[in-house]
Amino acid sequence: MALPKGKISKARKHSRRANWKLEQPAIVECPRCHKMKLDHHVCKFCGYYNGTEVIKMDEEKKEA
Repeated sequence: MALPKGKISKARKHSRRANWKLEQPAIVECPRCHKMKLDHHVCKFCGYYNGTEVIKMDEEKKEA
């Protein structure tokens, strides 16, 4: 079984774990329906992405 050759200092161990942080998702306004959506994702309200209809949505969902 493999064993470490030497002790890893606390500073080295903690600096390796220093980049474990939370980031806020990139939320932007949909240019078509003006509702908030995730960046680079299909709008779940109107079904459009980059100016083209990707998902056919129901009329009740579009108005809601």
